[in-house]
Amino acid sequence: MQEKARGSLAGIRVLDVTHALAGPFCAQVLADQGADVIKIEPPSGDFFRGIGPFLAEDKDREIGGLFQFCNRNKRSVAIDLKRPEGRELLKKLASQADVLIENYRVGVLEKMGLGYSTLKELNPKLVYTSIRGFGDDYGGTSPYRDWPAFDAIAQAMGGWMGVTGFDADHPTKTGAGLGDTVPGLYAALGTLSALWEARSTGLGQYVDISMVDSVFAIAENLSTIFAYTGNSLAPSGNSNTGLSPTGSFQAKDGTIVIAAPHDHLWRDLCTLIDRNDLLADARLATEKDRWVHREYITQEIEKFTKNHTKAELKTKFGGKVPFGPVYTAADIYADSHFKARDMIVDVPHPELEQSVRIAGTPVKLSRTPGGVQRRAPCIGEHNEEVLTEYGFSSTEIASFRQAGVVFRSALAERIAGK
Repeated sequence: MQEKARGSLAGIRVLDVTHALAGPFCAQVLADQGADVIKIEPPSGDFFRGIGPFLAEDKDREIGGLFQFCNRNKRSVAIDLKRPEGRELLKKLASQADVLIENYRVGVLEKMGLGYSTLKELNPKLVYTSIRGFGDDYGGTSPYRDWPAFDAIAQAMGGWMGVTGFDADHPTKTGAGLGDTVPGLYAALGTLSALWEARSTGLGQYVDISMVDSVFAIAENLSTIFAYTGNSLAPSGNSNTGLSPTGSFQAKDGTIVIAAPHDHLWRDLCTLIDRNDLLADARLATEKDRWVHREYITQEIEKFTKNHTKAELKTKFGGKVPFGPVYTAADIYADSHFKARDMIVDVPHPELEQSVRIAGTPVKLSRTPGGVQRRAPCIGEHNEEVLTEYGFSSTEIASFRQAGVVFRSALAERIAGK
């Protein structure tokens, strides 16, 4: 029987001391699989809260679309870490946690007395994961160690931009922030690896993730071509280097993608578009030949595709050759695949009588599937709940609030009063 309310990471407690995208995304990956993720944020909240989009009726504007994207399934405790009492409180939370994730600049938490060297003395089994632009000292000290970084910086220096686009003069980043989310995935993998090892040793360790390293590591063609030939890969548009036909083709109402480079796929494609003459063309006999003449092949295929809509081409090619229409967000939300796979999930807005439809988790486990259990939290919404679980009395919690050590937003106050 499926344990839908409990994912496979149930029982693991994670302190998410992160902001923006890479760190929160890592923690959310763990939360989606059942980990108890407690988001530790300042009284003003994660600055990502202030970035839209927002629902038009939303007056508080505390949970925008980007914040919702990477903070679902978490509880929020807002602590003022600038205060000594706040730092001591975080130490107490860390002493009973399995994981702490942070993505501040190098040395920030160390100066607060909240670095790994301090916390591991309080909790030897703690797995301490950091995500920075160029990593920390544990994995090797980079000459750029102290540089700040964003998604675009990681994509540029990790090599993606240099191989993306239609020519070398116009490098292009990916449309999504993969310079953040890919490091977040690697950080989740590293965290789980360290947790697994700690099961037998009882000892945690430091997990050191660099955004730039992560981008470089996942670019399979960038490194292999240089390593084996000494050549730097140049942008090749939407095609796969050395393979044709692969890439985008114009339809009557948009763009589709076909990948049919191998001999049997090439035969099937030519048959579907009634172009036996292409099969008989000696210039296109081998995969290497077809790559050399890729521009000609694209022109010939588009003589067919330009006369049909994406829907017609989906009926024509779907399931017969590797094919997919280039989808907009509206197309994705309307496609039955994403509904069948629970990839579009409704979560309630904390005050408005409506929900928002967000992306679900692509990780599907048969017995403990995890999934989206709750919306992103308001600032400090779970202060009392979490601190009570840690053994603090109501009097102690009230004193924390009165002293300004912990904070709860007006929206969280209204929710608590309902």
